[in-house]
Amino acid sequence: MKNLFLSAAIVLGGLTSFASTSPISTTIVKTVSIQDEYTEIKLEEVPAAITDALKKAYPDAVLSKAYKNTKSEYKLDVTVGDKVGSIYANADGSWIKK
Repeated sequence: MKNLFLSAAIVLGGLTSFASTSPISTTIVKTVSIQDEYTEIKLEEVPAAITDALKKAYPDAVLSKAYKNTKSEYKLDVTVGDKVGSIYANADGSWIKK
């Protein structure tokens, strides 16, 4: 009988070690966003390669504003139907994903 109580105490003592709490660690993530400075340009200053690519990719699109940065990348504010968005292109008319 003494062994039975001793065995039960050992088993219960072993189970309580699994019920202990783990230490909580805090992780801090910092996000840095670098934006290229775009300056607004006239719609007439947009290269023909870009306007041709825009007409080919989005035939119903209306170009409302255009911007250019120091790397000769263009940001175009475009309206298609009731949706408004911005697309990016190089001077040669190839699209850039940003």
